[in-house]
Amino acid sequence: MRGSFMTPVRTWLGYPYPLGATWMGNGVNFAIFSEHATGIELCLFDNIEATEENFRIPVTERTDQIWHVFLPDVGPGQLYGFRVAGPYDPEHGLRFNSSKLLLDPYAKAIAGEVIWSDEMFGYVVGDKREDLTQDFRDDAWGMPKSVVIDTGFDWQGDRRPATPLPSSMIYEVHVKGFSKLWQEVPEQLRGTYAALGTPAAINYFKKLGVTAIELLPVHTHIDDKVLVDRGLRNYWGYNTIGFFAPRAQYSSSGQMGEQVSEFKTMVRSLHAAGIEVILDVVYNHTAEGNQLGPTLCFRGIDNPTYYCLQPENPRLYLDFTGTGNTFNLLHPRALQLVMDSLRYWVLEMHVDGFRFDLAVTLARNGGFNRVHPFFEIIQQDPVLSRVKLIAEPWDVGEGGYQVGNFPAPWSEWNGKYRDAARGFWKGDEGRIGEMGYRLTGSPDLYQHDGRRPYASINFVTSHDGFTLNDLVSYNEKHNELNGDGNNDGDNNNLSWNCGVEGPTDDPQINALRQRQRRNFLTTLFLSQGVPMLLGGDEWGRTQKGNNNAYCQDNEVSWFDWKHDEKQNQFLGFTRKLISFRKAHPVFRRPKFFQGRRIRGSEIRDVMWFNPGGSEMSEEEWASPFVRCVGMLLSGDTVDVVNFEGDPIRDDTFLLLMNAHYEAIPFVLPGQENLEWELILDTMDPNGFLAEPRKFASGDDVDIAGRACCLLQLVRGAQAQAREESWRKRPVQFPPFSAEEERARRK
Repeated sequence: MRGSFMTPVRTWLGYPYPLGATWMGNGVNFAIFSEHATGIELCLFDNIEATEENFRIPVTERTDQIWHVFLPDVGPGQLYGFRVAGPYDPEHGLRFNSSKLLLDPYAKAIAGEVIWSDEMFGYVVGDKREDLTQDFRDDAWGMPKSVVIDTGFDWQGDRRPATPLPSSMIYEVHVKGFSKLWQEVPEQLRGTYAALGTPAAINYFKKLGVTAIELLPVHTHIDDKVLVDRGLRNYWGYNTIGFFAPRAQYSSSGQMGEQVSEFKTMVRSLHAAGIEVILDVVYNHTAEGNQLGPTLCFRGIDNPTYYCLQPENPRLYLDFTGTGNTFNLLHPRALQLVMDSLRYWVLEMHVDGFRFDLAVTLARNGGFNRVHPFFEIIQQDPVLSRVKLIAEPWDVGEGGYQVGNFPAPWSEWNGKYRDAARGFWKGDEGRIGEMGYRLTGSPDLYQHDGRRPYASINFVTSHDGFTLNDLVSYNEKHNELNGDGNNDGDNNNLSWNCGVEGPTDDPQINALRQRQRRNFLTTLFLSQGVPMLLGGDEWGRTQKGNNNAYCQDNEVSWFDWKHDEKQNQFLGFTRKLISFRKAHPVFRRPKFFQGRRIRGSEIRDVMWFNPGGSEMSEEEWASPFVRCVGMLLSGDTVDVVNFEGDPIRDDTFLLLMNAHYEAIPFVLPGQENLEWELILDTMDPNGFLAEPRKFASGDDVDIAGRACCLLQLVRGAQAQAREESWRKRPVQFPPFSAEEERARRK
């Protein structure tokens, strides 16, 4: 059936709120916003295979620019979409085209996928006038459909773990890639939400010691036509089209609303094990691209409302994301949609927080604006202000790198931490001063506006870039499989292959690579702030040098659970390292150290030593050739207290880091008659020593080239350790450049 016509479906006036399709027990209310539309029709489909709607219902009631209708004879499981009429006038920013079926922006579930063809575009593809033309062909046969759901669910008394950020350890992982090849998960569940809630997965997370899993985007997204034409998929999912709907393709139970219940069941199971769920969310752009993109949802409903258009030429879009468009959070209705989405995922789906992709874009008003309405509305919101809010503090627009500039209560992916750690262990010159800041929670970035060390989400690797294994195995990216001629992905990786590009049988190079991986994770988990571990790095996952595997929905990205002895050994080390951090609050302080400036402070909760046992001098901090430092952390300070106000005590530790190629003897600090115990040495394949070695203050500890050691004070007063060594000696650092250091790899 085609055309506008009366139907046997009963219609009532309906309500303007809530937006979307809402099952109310006695029928379904449909409400959709459009300021500029001249007419809207609700299309109902009997099944997902239907090539055209079975009923087309005019929506005639309009309240405050919200079109609404109530259908008493419709219930959960109903497939639907909208057709929106209005001017097709791209030069004035209007792109209405009622020939195109549109998804509901508030759809709680979406079934099916786009079947790409020229009909999915609102203009005539191939016409020399491009998007100034209008395509009148129907596309319902190839469009996914919105689904009415029943939100009822037995949460069985679900309680949020509410892990404090200072105690959090985040594990970044992809829903599908984590379990797709895992034989411990039932085959029908692999690659799904359900798999993450299985006993095998929960046991793995618990033994690893992470407190939260951060899931790459689970909002319904579109696989770009250019990728589908190459036989690829948008695996990462940063191409959202449904901000309320969990991606149906990650569901083992169905796509007619079952994906919602399966997601909730996963969250309930993880919460019962004390594990939080953080979602990576993409509100900065949508899958509709630029003026030559498809018409799937927002563009056809009210283009000037949902997108930032160029003021002098509203045919074109402002693009701060590199995807062709930017979501318009300066419009109240677009901002409302984002806030409604966030609250839905917290209140209905019980998630514990969000990581915001390209978050700078969300706060642009000309440039980056710390008092943008987006920030203000979240800060005063009684729901959203209490969950974990993590920004990716950059975008691709001018002035887009804003690490350290987000307001409280935001935390940030600390890209400066990543770059400092990579550069330091690579042996680059002049990194020592910045490493001091990064190890102590980046006070230079976060202390000035009252934020705490946990504002810094520390990471060395993430989904975007090399895995940890590849970081120490490749100098260059190898993205040929992506089909862009190896032109995609970042060229500036601060990676070092240790002498050979890619896999090698050279035992010395492999030993160095394994040591470097231990160095990175030791640095990560013994730094102040919140550590984030890329899933698979705990045992050494590789993407074979691909640093932009966004389109690799295959073995390049999926976890290979068949581990060799070395991988299992590294997994054991990672587990012990996380457990050690949990056991010692001195490594996860909720406050910055009182000695804030790294040097020059009389307060001794953190001290910095050179290999001669003396405190680091201004000259040494500024030297490009210093690559070895000792950081003493005192556990008996009184500024960190528990809820009752009692000081939280810990031991005193000394972390020694040597990024030089050669071994350096390090004089242990403190007065006479102190005893230190060496408990971790990254030269050891196990990392943690089976039999810790004892040293007296003033003794030399030989730190191997490109290695780090951790010592614990086991005898003597902590105050006596917070002094220069009683046997200190002069020290000089060899003036080698980074290239010379790396050339001396063996």
